[in-house]
Amino acid sequence: MALHIVFVEPEIPPNTGNIARTCAATNSVLHLVKPLGFSIDDRQVRRAGLDYWPYVDLQVHESLEEFLAEYKGHRMFLSTTKGEHCYADVSYQDEDMFLFGRETRGLPRDFIEKNKEKTIRIPMSENTRLRSLNLANSANIVLFEALRQLGFPNLK
Repeated sequence: MALHIVFVEPEIPPNTGNIARTCAATNSVLHLVKPLGFSIDDRQVRRAGLDYWPYVDLQVHESLEEFLAEYKGHRMFLSTTKGEHCYADVSYQDEDMFLFGRETRGLPRDFIEKNKEKTIRIPMSENTRLRSLNLANSANIVLFEALRQLGFPNLK
């Protein structure tokens, strides 16, 4: 049993390091879709992930198209401030995949438009709705809701 966090073209090393740490702690799979804004050997990425890296199920993909072709048929949710559904109103299942876009631009607009029914959002105040929460924090919020719904499988 595993959930999947997918960072599409992440730009800020500590965000990836932080979610890698969460993925290790929750037995979740971390997917990184290139191009990356840093090297995964980057000191900042490693430092944020501390000594959890050996426990991260990490998969790196050359492009979003390659990733989508490889996981065609899997349930995917696109996390975006433009999401149609509140993340907490969705019933999650084992092997669900949660896609998050770049820190500065999010997921590609055309990709969101083609998959509107799969979009989820984290509610925010009117004052911040044009912006978004930190990428790693957003991934943690969504991941832990899915884990909660599934009964925190294999976690103590």
